[in-house]
Amino acid sequence: MTSHMRKRPLPSRRFIKPSFSYLIEKKRDGNEFTQEEIRYIIDSTLDGEMPQHQLAALLMAIYFANMSAQETAILTEEMMLSGEVIDLSHISKPKIDKYSTGGVGDKTSLVLVPLAMASGVVVPMMCGTDQEFVVNTLDKLGAIPGFKGHQGIPHFVEQLGRIGGAITLQVPDLAPADAKFYELRKDTGTIPSLPLITGSVLSRKLAEGSEGLVIDVKWGNGSFIKDLEQAKQLARSMTRVGRSMKRRCVALVTDMNQPLGDSVGTSLEVKEAIQLLKGQGPEDAKELVLKLGMEIVRLAGVAGSTLSAKQTVQRHLTDGSALEKFKELVKAQGGDISFIDHPEKFPQAKHIRKLPAPKRGYVHTINAAMIARGVHLLGAGRDEPHGRIDYAVGVSEIKKVGTQVKQGEPLMMIHYNDEAKLEQALEYFKNAYRLAPKRPTPPPLIVERVA
Repeated sequence: MTSHMRKRPLPSRRFIKPSFSYLIEKKRDGNEFTQEEIRYIIDSTLDGEMPQHQLAALLMAIYFANMSAQETAILTEEMMLSGEVIDLSHISKPKIDKYSTGGVGDKTSLVLVPLAMASGVVVPMMCGTDQEFVVNTLDKLGAIPGFKGHQGIPHFVEQLGRIGGAITLQVPDLAPADAKFYELRKDTGTIPSLPLITGSVLSRKLAEGSEGLVIDVKWGNGSFIKDLEQAKQLARSMTRVGRSMKRRCVALVTDMNQPLGDSVGTSLEVKEAIQLLKGQGPEDAKELVLKLGMEIVRLAGVAGSTLSAKQTVQRHLTDGSALEKFKELVKAQGGDISFIDHPEKFPQAKHIRKLPAPKRGYVHTINAAMIARGVHLLGAGRDEPHGRIDYAVGVSEIKKVGTQVKQGEPLMMIHYNDEAKLEQALEYFKNAYRLAPKRPTPPPLIVERVA
């Protein structure tokens, strides 16, 4: 089922191990690493041979001097082969995963995995817990009683073969070199490095056994990528490296300058995902699900033309088959599917109050990160890895950019259980909105497609 892939070629006998300071200086001066040098860096990281301060300096050198496309591809492959690589060749159906750089209110994975499963695509999704303040997919699914987000590789592979999809926590056996890099990147301010992001994401995703990957690169105030050009560059880097590793790859650059959909939280977002799985729900979330879903079925070869892909996705969202697959996935991972049939069973907050518009006008801008921070303060996020989540809290009925409001009309509804937490969160919610007398042009949701 799986193969332990510590079978990267050893350095040739002619390879003379360079000093770590030489490697740091080489990259600092803008020179390219050879494949054997990158392999040596990965081996030295795994073995703990390279001191932390020198690895930190090396990451900083990469951040400032960058890496070529070829270097990034080598780095990605070496990180992927640093641990276990899952072999799914015994499953005949196409195996395509979806990755998002993370966004506020982004519940598309909850919809896309069962939608792809209904379309005949196997989705081996392992999730990281990377982003600060953004509630991750597994924490949202944790709102369903009994749902287990932790699985070992054998169980993961068995579930993929049996029902065609799984959403689980990234296992430490996959791309362990990336885990060591990532911890240090957080401490050294090198998270935004494009080659390091590319290597990190693709090494983990391709180690899951995916044959292809659909990537949602988000940009804006609700993403860690604030610059549109940088988002486009990351989309190009990921698709280029994916192709060089013989994987099918397509990326969409999408707007995250306001929350996606109408709600942010855990239970509230799962309920919205259930609506989307019924072909209902907010228009922006529906549009993104449709576009990403079309990319998945086309990449998998399930649908040939754009029209055929669109019809396939729309059919499974309206005929109930995607919703049934969601129930199948939740049940397979121990969740109580009665909550999907009866969303009113999800915990309700003790209090709901509106955030009133301070004046009449149009919603000009929304700072999505501020809304995420406010929701986190209400209790929807974890303050430490095993902290408790309040599944009832969050915000709903979010007024979007371009909407006209009267003074006192709600900009959103706040679901909360604790008055003290509300007071803290309110500052973020109030400062998230900017109203103006003239209607702005809402930004396009999908900025660019990179394939």
